[in-house]
Amino acid sequence: MQAIVCVRTAPTKALRVLEKVKKLPQVRFAAATTGRFDLVIRVEVSDVKELGECVVGEIQKIDGVTYTETSVIVST
Repeated sequence: MQAIVCVRTAPTKALRVLEKVKKLPQVRFAAATTGRFDLVIRVEVSDVKELGECVVGEIQKIDGVTYTETSVIVST
């Protein structure tokens, strides 16, 4: 399964968070963006449990991450 994770970071932390996120094995795409979110990340995982571990157990623990919003991709 795939999901989009939108991330807000503390001021000046976006690029540091981006570099750490890009090292995660589940990440297929990550970019710094403008607008409501600082980063947009596409992850690929085997199930909902792994998605939770990725978002809550890894992405949210990165220093500088203040908020995440995850959307499961249902069709491409």
